[in-house]
Amino acid sequence: METKWLEDFVSLAETRSFSRSAQLRHVTQPAFSRRIQALEAWAGTDLVDRSSYPTRLSPAGETFHAQALEILNALQATRNLMRGHRAVGQDMIEFAVPHTLAFAFFPHWVMDLKRDFGELKSRLIALNVHDAVLRLAEGSCDLLIAYHHPAQPLQLSPDRYEMLTLGQESLRAYAKAGPDGEPMFRLPAQARDRVPFLGYASGAYLGQLVDLIIKQAGGTVPLDPIYETDMAEGLKAMALEGHGLAFLPASSVRKELKTRKLVPAAPSGSFELTMDVRIYRERPEVAKQHAKPGAQALWAYLQAAGPVPAAAAAA
Repeated sequence: METKWLEDFVSLAETRSFSRSAQLRHVTQPAFSRRIQALEAWAGTDLVDRSSYPTRLSPAGETFHAQALEILNALQATRNLMRGHRAVGQDMIEFAVPHTLAFAFFPHWVMDLKRDFGELKSRLIALNVHDAVLRLAEGSCDLLIAYHHPAQPLQLSPDRYEMLTLGQESLRAYAKAGPDGEPMFRLPAQARDRVPFLGYASGAYLGQLVDLIIKQAGGTVPLDPIYETDMAEGLKAMALEGHGLAFLPASSVRKELKTRKLVPAAPSGSFELTMDVRIYRERPEVAKQHAKPGAQALWAYLQAAGPVPAAAAAA
């Protein structure tokens, strides 16, 4: 059953004329008659008394007319409600952001934006990297923010998506500071000194980069895995309690470094790598729907502003 059949029927009930209703509904009279017949077939009974002129409804048709009006009014009200939601949401920019960036980078980034770009209405969708990328691919968000490293690029086609670099930050080893202010655990370490290691769960994006760091260090790194999770915040909490050493993005430990609750667990330049923080969107020329004005304005601002220096991004 199609909604237009109900609208045809309501029109016929008002005009009592097949020819007049066909004219009002912008179809030929034969086509209009076929649609009324299709509605009657769906209802399983005659809705129109064709033996009289002007046309009138059958008893079943009179009952159905009231129901049809109620259904169409409910549909119109629902449509208006949905359009109202859409109108309200047009200035709400939806970001898909992996958990680590959602906790560590995003709040400070938005605060910095307010100073120059102005007020920003945002909805944050925190996910793992795979699901965050999937959100963008499905068109379920306006923008994606994610880490990037050449060794672990996101599988997003440049023909469909465009990217801007927001800044850079490092991924390096941290540990709780002991009474002397020195890290309780440190790298490099002797093979006999097994270092309790707080690692990322298998498949986690940052975990793959930690594997790269360890591989690039060469030799055997005496790490003793004692705990794993796919969230950097979980590793940080364990490191703060002194359970072991963890590799964390600099933006996630800015407060802990200032208070000396956590300290670098390796000399500067060793056991670390630098990542880009990037923002992605679907190219307007291939997008299935128009970008929100707010998202377009933000992209234009970021494009003109350029990337934030590495030191500022992690400060």
